[in-house]
Amino acid sequence: MTLKIGIAGAGFSGAVIANELAKAGHQITVYEPRQHIAGNCYSSRDSESNIMQHHFGPHIFHTDKAHIWHYVTQLSQFMPFINRVKAMTQGQVYSLPINLHTINQFFNAQMSPSEAKKFIASQAESSIQQPQNFEEQAHKLIGEQLYQAFFKHYTIKQWGRSPATLPACILKRLPVRFNYDDNYFNHPFQGMPIEGYTPIIEKLLEHPNISLKLNTSFSAAMKAPYDHIFFSGPIDAYFDFQLGRLPYRTLDFQKETHEGDYQGNAVINYCDNSQAFTRISEHKHFTPWETHSSTVIFKEYSREAMPEDTPYYPVRLSGDNSLLNQYIELAKKQEKITFVGRLGTYRYLDMDVTIDEALTTSKLFLESLKNQQTMPVFTTL
Repeated sequence: MTLKIGIAGAGFSGAVIANELAKAGHQITVYEPRQHIAGNCYSSRDSESNIMQHHFGPHIFHTDKAHIWHYVTQLSQFMPFINRVKAMTQGQVYSLPINLHTINQFFNAQMSPSEAKKFIASQAESSIQQPQNFEEQAHKLIGEQLYQAFFKHYTIKQWGRSPATLPACILKRLPVRFNYDDNYFNHPFQGMPIEGYTPIIEKLLEHPNISLKLNTSFSAAMKAPYDHIFFSGPIDAYFDFQLGRLPYRTLDFQKETHEGDYQGNAVINYCDNSQAFTRISEHKHFTPWETHSSTVIFKEYSREAMPEDTPYYPVRLSGDNSLLNQYIELAKKQEKITFVGRLGTYRYLDMDVTIDEALTTSKLFLESLKNQQTMPVFTTL
């Protein structure tokens, strides 16, 4: 039996689900409100310099899931890339994540790994057993001085809120290392698609059973003709914000073109409050196998998202998600719809997790058809 499936969003979530269900013989219509596919992973070459640009901020693919690495490398050739982030704070340049070099440089020391581990333990607040927020997590993990230098002001700029109101899990994503490893990620599989992310999404959507409608937003009123909907847009938007708007942070990018090499690195964070922007990304360094005489940089400014803005980061506050919970309960009363992805489930998701969840959702949907079961509204919450 062939079903008519509507999918809201042509980012990774929507494209992966569309491809999997199209291969299973179903008719898919993908609605994308923007004029381009690939969502916030959208990339294209700069018309003047020919540098590959990440239009909505740097996207470095990294995963510890071998099956996801196999999946994406079947769609595009990936080149090796290690993200080595630098940090400006208190007039100095350091390496992130915090590692033995960072610790020795910051404290003007020559500690060994074991000495540094004991020293940081002495700096940390051992009285905090179960950190309840970002600030407590930082104090427990690295102590006050490193927190002030690298995380407090950056977090305030990024989130527009006191770190004491943000969940501890944000900081738990960042490691502290007692060796000289400055690889930003721990994952064994890391790389960059040689021609950017947009061709990957194009390949996923190039199927005779898939039709794509750009510049078209999907609304609840359009649900009727479809046997099932997969919605990767903002969950509150689906309900026309009837309970109020969920908070998001958005980003403004200031693009500059220069000759030569601007900063000598792909990403440099500005961790104190001497600059209003959070970081500068220099995009030719994301493709070190290419040669460019000029360079393109983006200064990144974070602010609260307004109704007309692109939502980037869901703001999940520590201990206060009542509005989100109300929308989740409202969604659970819906039929023939599944909310997916970063916006549909109101979570920050890395690309590999997004793809993995989309593949799992597709599999569950096909199994539910086979077993004549009801597809859940959420497959990941």
